[in-house]
Amino acid sequence: MDFPDDFLWGSATSAHQVEGGNTNNDWWDFEHDPASLARESSGDGIDHFHRYADDFALLASLGHNTHRLSIEWSRIEPAPGEFSRAAILHYRRVLTALRDTGMTAFVTLHHFTLPRWFASRGGWLAPDAVAVFARYCRHVTAELGELMPFVCTVNEPQMVALHGYLEGCHPPGITNPMKWRRVGEVLLDAHFAAVRAVRATSDARVGLAVQLPLLVPADAAPESAGFRAIRYEIVDRHLDELTGPDTGDWLGVQYYRKQWVDPASPALFVPPPPGTPLTQMGWAVHPDGLRLMLHRAARTGLPLYVTENGIATGDDTERLDYLATHLAALARARAEGVDVRGYLHWSAFDNFEWSEGHRPRFGLIAVGDDFVRTPRPSAHAFARLARTGRLDALHEPGERTPSP
Repeated sequence: MDFPDDFLWGSATSAHQVEGGNTNNDWWDFEHDPASLARESSGDGIDHFHRYADDFALLASLGHNTHRLSIEWSRIEPAPGEFSRAAILHYRRVLTALRDTGMTAFVTLHHFTLPRWFASRGGWLAPDAVAVFARYCRHVTAELGELMPFVCTVNEPQMVALHGYLEGCHPPGITNPMKWRRVGEVLLDAHFAAVRAVRATSDARVGLAVQLPLLVPADAAPESAGFRAIRYEIVDRHLDELTGPDTGDWLGVQYYRKQWVDPASPALFVPPPPGTPLTQMGWAVHPDGLRLMLHRAARTGLPLYVTENGIATGDDTERLDYLATHLAALARARAEGVDVRGYLHWSAFDNFEWSEGHRPRFGLIAVGDDFVRTPRPSAHAFARLARTGRLDALHEPGERTPSP
């Protein structure tokens, strides 16, 4: 076996990307703003809001023993300090259905979307943003904590800051370097406050999920002070500052790509070199980056879970190759002593991919216009791996096995 019996295998979603009808958050406004960079509306998503029980049963049938999902803040707290009993009861049904399949829940409290009222008063730059977020976290875990064995406070705080406040491709659509850095600081404080709130109200194991791209200088240049400053904002801050009693109990590593940094570029990054394998998102495929970033994350001393990793592609053979090479890199990191305890693929289903809309295909499971779910061959391959813990189970006898 390449992985132990108690290793967690599963996939991930987020509420706004699959539920549909989340009309009271900042993303809904952003999607419908003609001046934004959003391609289209999330609309009905994949109607997971109504189909969650069948979706969980399907994932369990495919060998998953864990699942990551998020709670939609704008449903829970539709107005400041006003908590919806109906929304709490809905998510209680959702989490109970997940538990009843035998899968372990990883529940994210903030996955990119903010209630409209929170965004309109300044979002993460409001003076009391951290306290308001902690109040929401405290309410959710007080109500649902016994159904949430793992809680993630904030999903990809660096990307919330980068995409929303420097690149402008996520809400609030700002391009301001000072606000970018400030929001990065605030979101780390929000994580610490949320850890305290969760621990005050439940026994959940609480952690943070960070996206950790492999950053390298453009044109193979030496690491400059400018490069190191950018890497600090995107990687180092959110690892080096995970110290002290409010750090959390685990760390989620989310890895997708290698990126080339040019501090002289207004965009900070430059396109990958010609000939680099790319996904539908234009992201550079580099499997060993997962191993390297797991080693980097391990310096926090926290147990690690890969809470997102996957490829947007219209070619499922490409997805299977991606799985095989990245999971081989993960197995190598474990063999080298990195404490990685689970892998959750992004994504369970094709879904709404933020500003890129519905075009990118990340799912192990395809979803048609009629909402019919169809597991791809990669989903069945992943099921064989999850059931056996063997990398070679990804390929049936006679199939090509990609090298790492």
